[in-house]
Amino acid sequence: MATGYARGVVFIHSAPRALCPHLEWAVGRAIGRAVNFDWSDQPVQQGTRRAEFYWDGPVGTGAALATAIRGWEHLRFEVSEDPTAGNDGGRWLHTPDLGIHFAQTDVSGNIVIGEDRIRYAMEISAGSAVELQRELDVALGSAWDEELEPFRHAGDDARVVWLHKVG
Repeated sequence: MATGYARGVVFIHSAPRALCPHLEWAVGRAIGRAVNFDWSDQPVQQGTRRAEFYWDGPVGTGAALATAIRGWEHLRFEVSEDPTAGNDGGRWLHTPDLGIHFAQTDVSGNIVIGEDRIRYAMEISAGSAVELQRELDVALGSAWDEELEPFRHAGDDARVVWLHKVG
């Protein structure tokens, strides 16, 4: 079982206005305290809002957050958990069309692909470079990154708010 304290960030890239208070409630419940996001309009998709906040909490909080907010239609989000001494980091990406993708990350934020996944990609590709690239793109979450990229840039001047757990 992972132990220790971690930090990370939740990016709500696009959420329908009506969903915003429900997301705050779900995130607050996952981290054990009430939260209020600083919502702004998402210029990439009219009628949606975006927010981001930084969190800290026990190792595994990133997974709890991603679990708490996945499953709603029309929601795009990213959750990251920084690695700590003895614990890998993680990155969860979600889009309405693709669902959720998880990737382990290293101390520099790079996605780590395990040797079993690489072996599988080599085996399934059967010598085809195109198939190998496709399998590695799946492992890296390339389709999720492509879909989320325009939504990420929309928040380049967004204000950052750190939320720390007291106690």
